[in-house]
Amino acid sequence: MKAYPVILRQCDVGYLISVPDLDIDTQGDTVAEAIYMARDAIGAWATFEQDMGRVVPEPSTFMPKAKEGEIAIYVDVDFDTYRKDIDTTAVRTNVSIPRNLKRKAESAGLSFSSVLQAALKEKLQLTEVK
Repeated sequence: MKAYPVILRQCDVGYLISVPDLDIDTQGDTVAEAIYMARDAIGAWATFEQDMGRVVPEPSTFMPKAKEGEIAIYVDVDFDTYRKDIDTTAVRTNVSIPRNLKRKAESAGLSFSSVLQAALKEKLQLTEVK
């Protein structure tokens, strides 16, 4: 896990976060969403850099100086966990369902994969953070 120093400031609409070590910015409607988006931006940026064979800079060992109206904080990111969370590689999974349900679903032209994915996302409450 790495913790990157960031600068948080309120804007006309929401909050802006700058990550000086990586020269990236992101925003959110609330402080919590802005921090979530910063974690996501850092993870996405680092994953791309790693995939391109480039080295991801280590976080600064010092906190950047915040100007008036800004707050300097750390945002932690676990790159290995982030990579696993965004991995959408399809995997084969064997499931058992009643025969009559299978026939009805096939007759309706339903995709078992799509229905199962949608049901799992709903059950796990996997929605955008707001």
